[in-house]
Amino acid sequence: MAWNEPGNNGKNNDPWKQGGRDQGPPDLDEVFRNFGKKFGGIFGGKGNNTGGNGASALMTVIIVVALLVWGLSGFYTIKDAERGVVLRFGQYHTEVGAGIHWKPTFIDTVTPVNTQEVRSLRTDGFMLTQDQNLVRVTFEIQYRIFNARQYLFSVVDADRSLREATDAALRFVIGHSIMDDVLTRGREVVRQNTRQELESIIQPYNMGLTLVDVNFRDARPPEEVRDAFDDAIKAQEDQERFVQEATAYAREVEPRARGQVNRVMQEAEAYKQQIVLKAQGEVARFEQLLPQYLAAPQVTRDRMYLETMEQVYSSTSKILVDVKNSNNLMYLPLDQLMKQGAASATNTPASQPVRPSLDSSNAPVQQVPVRSSSPRSASGR
Repeated sequence: MAWNEPGNNGKNNDPWKQGGRDQGPPDLDEVFRNFGKKFGGIFGGKGNNTGGNGASALMTVIIVVALLVWGLSGFYTIKDAERGVVLRFGQYHTEVGAGIHWKPTFIDTVTPVNTQEVRSLRTDGFMLTQDQNLVRVTFEIQYRIFNARQYLFSVVDADRSLREATDAALRFVIGHSIMDDVLTRGREVVRQNTRQELESIIQPYNMGLTLVDVNFRDARPPEEVRDAFDDAIKAQEDQERFVQEATAYAREVEPRARGQVNRVMQEAEAYKQQIVLKAQGEVARFEQLLPQYLAAPQVTRDRMYLETMEQVYSSTSKILVDVKNSNNLMYLPLDQLMKQGAASATNTPASQPVRPSLDSSNAPVQQVPVRSSSPRSASGR
């Protein structure tokens, strides 16, 4: 039964008729009219009584204070290393630099972004190499923000995207390398390839990030073969050390050997010139001696013999032997006598004559006639 149909013993169920009166629905025009009158009274409109004027003044004070608070809340500071990204109603508007700025609160939103700080990102995990071996690799990325707008709005989370890109690039490079290169001699190649791969991955996304450095922290084999690979790494390091030591030794010895070679060559050249000049002198002497020999052969022959014997005896020890006495063998060491005479001459005053003494342990001391102490007399001539 509808609400406007008679029923229930002839009673009307109309909700707008209560107490025998037809109240009807509220008049919206009258409601808005009453609200306008009240709102006009707040801003100085004529009221019907004194209480309305007091409420209007209080409301005015509250609005002024709210405006002051709203204006003061708009001041903010951007640091030297930051850039402020301003959003107006949620949409990118502009960027501001370091200093004190003002924004309309609830209209603009400012997000500071540090564009000079160098941030670090570390990733590690077990990865499969090209030769189907498992290694645990630790990698560290250092990066910096150079475009604040791209950093905030190009992707949802730039830091997380960079982490995922680093992990993908590292796994790609490790997957195309063998285990020995990753653990020993190919670490630098892995580092460079990972950086190139990472840059090629993040470039299309324009995340506003730039890589500062890429560090290959560590690479470890599984626990079962760690000792063997530690020995291999140690052997590799010893090999590099030995090569460096050998190179240093070669650089030290080579200049010395070159110096010795130059010295020997110079000595040989000097000896060659000496022999050549001596031979030329002998030739010149022979050419000067030939006319004298042709003029007096016997005299020239004797003189040449005496000069030759003088040269021979001047560099040998000389002993004078008396062969007339058959019982005792008497000899005179002339070279020793001459040395003793020279030593005595240095220690004896010049006014006293030098008399060398003869002493022999093999024969009794006897007076030996000494004809002359010259080399010619020593030769027996």
